[in-house]
Amino acid sequence: MRRATSLIALTAAAAFGGFAATAVREALDNRAHASPAPVPAAPAPAASVPMAATLPVAVDGQQLPSLAPMLQRVLPAVVSIHTKTRVRVRNPFFDDPFFRRMFPQVPQERINESLGSGVIIDAGRGYVLTNHHVIEGADDVSVSLADGRTFTAEFLGSDADTDVALIRIPAEKLTELPLGDSSKLQVGDFVVAIGNPFGLSQTVTSGIVSAVGRSGIRGLGYQNFIQTDASINPGNSGGALVNLRGELVGINTASLNPRGSMAGNIGLGLAIPSNLARDVVQQLVTTGEVRRGTLGVDTQPLDARLARSLGLPENQQGALVARVHANSGAAAAGLRPGDVIVEAGGQRITSPMALHNFEGLQPVGSQVPLRVLRDGRTLELRATLREQPRSLAGDAVDPRLAGATLAELPEPLRQARGQGVLVERVASGSRAEANGLRPGDIITATSAGQVSDLSSLRSSLADTPRQLVLLIERGNVRGRLVLQ
Repeated sequence: MRRATSLIALTAAAAFGGFAATAVREALDNRAHASPAPVPAAPAPAASVPMAATLPVAVDGQQLPSLAPMLQRVLPAVVSIHTKTRVRVRNPFFDDPFFRRMFPQVPQERINESLGSGVIIDAGRGYVLTNHHVIEGADDVSVSLADGRTFTAEFLGSDADTDVALIRIPAEKLTELPLGDSSKLQVGDFVVAIGNPFGLSQTVTSGIVSAVGRSGIRGLGYQNFIQTDASINPGNSGGALVNLRGELVGINTASLNPRGSMAGNIGLGLAIPSNLARDVVQQLVTTGEVRRGTLGVDTQPLDARLARSLGLPENQQGALVARVHANSGAAAAGLRPGDVIVEAGGQRITSPMALHNFEGLQPVGSQVPLRVLRDGRTLELRATLREQPRSLAGDAVDPRLAGATLAELPEPLRQARGQGVLVERVASGSRAEANGLRPGDIITATSAGQVSDLSSLRSSLADTPRQLVLLIERGNVRGRLVLQ
C-alpha cells in the first residue's frame, strides 16, 4: 500500500505541474526494475482485483502530461518572416565616372537580410502580427508557413512606439491563434514561447510569467511588458507567447542580456501583452495609424525638497504637475499646478516617466480615473484623454522657427535620451535653416524653460519672447542657438 500511495503522489504532482513528466517516468522505470519488497499477506475482498494485477495497468496505462496536444493546434499559426533591405553602398573611389566605366561590375548596393517571427491572428483576412523592428525599413517581406508555403506579404501598418506591426498574406487554409486576455496573467503562470530563433523554425520553449507590467527599460518605447524566463533569442521577435490553453497572451519582442542579445538568453525575456497588441491592430486596421491620448500636463520629478514644501513625506513618489495646458483633458478634470498624481487608471504612478508611459498606452477618448494629492488631501478626479499631436509647423510655435517641422521624440529615442522635441525637417532656404537648425536636432530647452514635448514647447513660447535661445542636442554634442 505504501508503494501505491507513493505512485499516486508522483502521478498527481506530474498532472498538476505539467512539467515533471521526466521525473515521473524515471521514478516508474526505477520501480519497474527494483525487486519487490515483501508485503504481509492479507485477505483480499472477494470482488477486488489483486494488487499485482492493477499496478502494471496503472503504471503503463497512465498518460503522462504533455504540451504536445496544445502545440499541435498552435504551431501552424506561428510563421517565419524573412526580410530584404537594399542598402546603397557609397565608395568615394567609384564616384569618378571613369572608374565606374572601368569597373561596372562592382555592386553599388548590398542586400541586408534578416529573420523574425510572426503570428496569424485572422485566418480569413490573412492578418499576421509581428514586431515593428522585424520589418522596419524592409523592401521585401516574405512569410513562410509551417506547411512549407511562402508568400510575399503586404504591409498594412505599424507602430514604432509599441513595436507592433501588421502585415497580410494572400493565403487560404490558414490557422489562426485566438487572442487571450493578457490582463488575467499572474506571476507564476506557465507560458510557452514559439518562434524561429537563429532561423530554427517552429522552436518551442517554456517557462513562467516572471513579472507583469514591466517598464523602465531604456530604448524600448512605451512599456507594459510581460517578463518571462521562457527562452527568447534573436529570431524569436514577433513570435507567440501562449498560455497552456493555447491562447496568444503576448508577442515576444526582446531578450535582455548585458552582453547583447546575440550573447544568448539568460532568462530575461519580454513580450508585448496581447491586449495592447489588439488595441494597436484595431487602430491600424481602421485608420492605418495609432492615435494616442494625453492628459495635457507637464510634470516633474518629486524630490525630497519639493515633497517637504508640499507637506508630503520626503519619500513620497508621484508625478508633480508643473503646468496644465489650456483646453486639455487635465484642465477639464480640475487638475492644478502643484498637484501630485499618484495613480492613473488604477496603476501606481511613481514618476513623470511612469505617467508618460501610461498615457502613451491609452487611446484617444479614454476616461481615466486619477488619484491626486493636493494640500495634504487625496482627491479622486476623472479626465478624458485628448489626442496627442504628432508634429507642428515651426511658425505655429514662433516665426523664427519658420520652415522647420517639429515632432514628438520617437518613444525609443525618448527612453534612451530623455525629454525634448525633434526637428524632423528643415526646408532649404528657410528662416529656421538660416538660424542654424538641422534635421535630427533635439530641442531640450528654450529661454523660457525646459521642453518635454510639443505641448510644453508651445506653452513656453505662448508669450513670444524678445530673444529666443534654444538648447540643442546634435548627436553627442550640446549647444545653444540664438534665433534671429
